[in-house]
Amino acid sequence: QVQVVESGGGLVQAGGSLRLSCTASGLTFADTAMGWFRQAPGKEREVVSCISFTGRNTYYADSVKGRFTIIRDDAKNTLYLQMNNLKPDDTAVYYCAARVAGWGPTLRNLDAWGQGTLVTVSS
Repeated sequence: QVQVVESGGGLVQAGGSLRLSCTASGLTFADTAMGWFRQAPGKEREVVSCISFTGRNTYYADSVKGRFTIIRDDAKNTLYLQMNNLKPDDTAVYYCAARVAGWGPTLRNLDAWGQGTLVTVSS
């Protein structure tokens, strides 16, 4: 059974940093594309960043480009999202998801989702 678990959310002031972590089990992590997504109150879920299984391909939403970095550590079956210079608009529940076949900035064809971790950025 595939299981994805996020951690690292919390309350931070604008301009601050947080690092989210995501561990995945029940799959071959090194062969799996991974991604971070978020859903703000009253808004639809959106793609934040994703990374191919090789790590050679990455995508960032325009709203986070230059501030967020996606990192995968295959030895630890862990995906990270380093978030710097956080803004109040980054407030959302952040989700990690695994995609066994293919990769890319889409909410479709994802095989497993985590339960989400809340990030709140105060102004």
